[in-house]
Amino acid sequence: MLMLALSGMRTRWITFVGSFVALALGVGLIAATGLALAATFDAPERGPERFAAAPVVVRAADHLQVDTPTGTRAKPLDHPGPVGPRTADRLAALGRTVEDRTFPADVTAVRTGADATAVRTGVEAKEPRTGPDITAVRTGADAKQPRTGPDVTAVRTGADARKSRPGQDAEARVGHPWPVAAAAPYRLTSGRAPAAPGEVVVTTRSGGAPLRTGDRVLVRTPAGNAPRTVVGTVAGRGFEDAVFFTDDEAARISPDIDALVVHADATAVRRALGPDSGLDVLTGHDRRRADPDPDRDARTLVSVNALLGTAAGITLFVSAAVVASTFSFAVAQRRREFGLLRTAGATPGQIRRTVCAEAVIVGVLASAAGVWLGSGGAPLLVGRMTEAGLAPTWFALGDASWPLHTAFWTGVFVAAAGALVSCHRAGRTAPTEALREAAVDSRVMPASRWAAAVLVLLAGLGLPALALAVDPGDLLGRKSYITRPMLLVVGFALLAPVLVRPVGRLLTWLPARLPGAIGVLVRENTDAGVRRTAAVAAPVLITVALTATLTGTVATLEEARAAEARTATTADFVVTSAQEGRPMAPAFVERARAVEGAVVSVSRSTAVTVLEEDTALVTSEARAVDPARLAAVSELPVTAGRLSDLDDDAIVVNEEWLTTRVGDRVTVWLGDGRKASLRIAAVLATGTGDNGVYVTRRNAGGAGVDRIDVKVAEGADRRAVAAALQSAGAATGTRVTTRAEWLAANGPGTNDQTRTGLRMILGIALLCTATALANTLVMATSDRVRDLAVLRLAGATAPQVLRLVAAEAVVAVGVGAVLGGVVAAVNLLVVWGALVLLGVMSAVVVPWGTLGLVVAAAALLAAVSAVLPASLALRTRPVELAGARE
Repeated sequence: MLMLALSGMRTRWITFVGSFVALALGVGLIAATGLALAATFDAPERGPERFAAAPVVVRAADHLQVDTPTGTRAKPLDHPGPVGPRTADRLAALGRTVEDRTFPADVTAVRTGADATAVRTGVEAKEPRTGPDITAVRTGADAKQPRTGPDVTAVRTGADARKSRPGQDAEARVGHPWPVAAAAPYRLTSGRAPAAPGEVVVTTRSGGAPLRTGDRVLVRTPAGNAPRTVVGTVAGRGFEDAVFFTDDEAARISPDIDALVVHADATAVRRALGPDSGLDVLTGHDRRRADPDPDRDARTLVSVNALLGTAAGITLFVSAAVVASTFSFAVAQRRREFGLLRTAGATPGQIRRTVCAEAVIVGVLASAAGVWLGSGGAPLLVGRMTEAGLAPTWFALGDASWPLHTAFWTGVFVAAAGALVSCHRAGRTAPTEALREAAVDSRVMPASRWAAAVLVLLAGLGLPALALAVDPGDLLGRKSYITRPMLLVVGFALLAPVLVRPVGRLLTWLPARLPGAIGVLVRENTDAGVRRTAAVAAPVLITVALTATLTGTVATLEEARAAEARTATTADFVVTSAQEGRPMAPAFVERARAVEGAVVSVSRSTAVTVLEEDTALVTSEARAVDPARLAAVSELPVTAGRLSDLDDDAIVVNEEWLTTRVGDRVTVWLGDGRKASLRIAAVLATGTGDNGVYVTRRNAGGAGVDRIDVKVAEGADRRAVAAALQSAGAATGTRVTTRAEWLAANGPGTNDQTRTGLRMILGIALLCTATALANTLVMATSDRVRDLAVLRLAGATAPQVLRLVAAEAVVAVGVGAVLGGVVAAVNLLVVWGALVLLGVMSAVVVPWGTLGLVVAAAALLAAVSAVLPASLALRTRPVELAGARE
């Protein structure tokens, strides 16, 4: 049987090229994603950064720990508290201590070279300049005019004065006291340490305008804007861009001690603090917990894991479907060949073993080629992911080899499994098939295939229906909307031989009624060649279903979130922090509150944690608000209770919480770790998950203001309010946006990383599908040389025959597109139903543009793949082709 299989493969090599290429690409992609996935498991352990040279670091505990019947549970705190001054004094007795303070310190209005010295003449030179105006460089008549408002940060002379805008060169940095620089360690590369309040040392940056010793800069801190002189620079270490102040100046700007470096024995420090101090004593690798955002690498690697795992799963699914479809069509084409073998005495078992041997040979060769492709493509994949921001810049491949072994044997298994059903069908070929001349497919759906199709479709429809009834929110998760379409795709692919005829007749109804015979022939050939049409439609079905479902679901969810924001936010102006996680300048908050005719709602980002069923700590994002002001600038989807009942002893929750009865009390831990028992004042609809929890400022856990909603009071002058807000924003470097601008900035299409990952996944599916589509059409067209010759002998010209072949290919693509569209429609309706049940009324977004491009590309590829072999066949005389035998 092995020699027979090799002989058959050599003779019908076209039949196996597509399976080989599709499987090789699939294995290559699985190998590449596997190698990248292995790199996330073996990622190097990142050491401490900010306190790499500090012996002991003391800071407030950054994790909440709760004892439960099943053990101690821990969750990160949103706002760890400061180190108290009494604690600092007590530890100072053990050895030298250095106090660390961290606060925003954005640098604007950089002046270098000759501009570093203020040029002032006349009366102005006699008057000292203070505040932001010291950064203005003015000569001549301009020196006599004081500047206020936006111009306070401008460094402008001549024509440039008319072009610059406030804050356009702002550099987001963080401030620290200079003594703590040695804990990193930072070393001076130029200049000296700061010695006066107006002096700073800055880190150099690889991008942006470089700062040099002697530069005059404007530094914006929580204490206000003030001019500073750069007296020294230190080399940046990659994890932050810093501005170092004198110790006293840093303490004035930010009085709280964020961390304390102690030059003493760690055991003595722990003994001095005691077991219940609420402080962590960090040494060795644990000092990394005091770094800025120490969990960022872990979060990024989790995202990389999810992306690569999804890509590998979809690659495996598409590869298996393509190989199974290709082998099924190949067996159907070889009915007469197997009939001849049966007539010659071959047993059904021998036929099955022959087909299985062919599949295994193709699988081994394709898997070996795929492993070679994957090992070479993995570095390119990792490089592309780091460039797109999907992976950390330090992310690199390791030396793991198990992904290559896994990919190889996966390819062999997929090939064997894909041919398993075809082997069974081949073994059932009767000897009389050798006499078969009819091209009409009959009995294309055996009972086993009907049973499998019905079961898969029941699962594909039943599971979403169950989720809609029990937990609609689960259907909006990425894992759900990526894996859910696969069951329906398999079900429709199994039913394709039955669905091809009605869908094909629908698509060819109008062409068949047009003048000429091509439309009629396309209809009849599509109806007769069910297996051929189904084999071409299958990869298109997969591509269209995945493209429409994934892109449509993401777009629909984005639109739903935008609709929620439009409904919930009624403010005329929305102001948010320029940098995520940073509080707003206190000066702007005070000036905004003082604007006449404005209703100002100030809010803070925080979090609350609840212990569910005494086993799991669940943290929910929360906002700390003023209830009276909140009602004036928002219309939240309240399902029970009243927002006005929110006070310092209450909380507003959403329907996802286990306890949702108004008036009941829930035990929560606030953002700073404090335990509180709060009464439920109101319950919000779950929505897309953005309807979080609301508390008052007292329960904010020390969070700073990061959002302000402003509503113009009835009868007030909107222009005057806008001008006052813009003036306050310009003076403090805060950007004020209208409601429309804020909605546009946070609306659909803003998550570039999600879309990049989605394009990567769809690109993998499209690559495999295109290969299968081209191969199937080449196989089908090459097998129809006698049909084409008969058409020529009947009087058809070569161009007419080629148009007929192209039209049949396009109709087959259309059948696949219709079936894929049905699958996508079902999945998008499920998403829409889940949103409705969650209280979100939003339209379904169908990616017509993307779908049009995919279908057009598939149609073009199909037409070319069918016309090329047909044109080559037509070069032979029709009489010779008509007499050809297999």
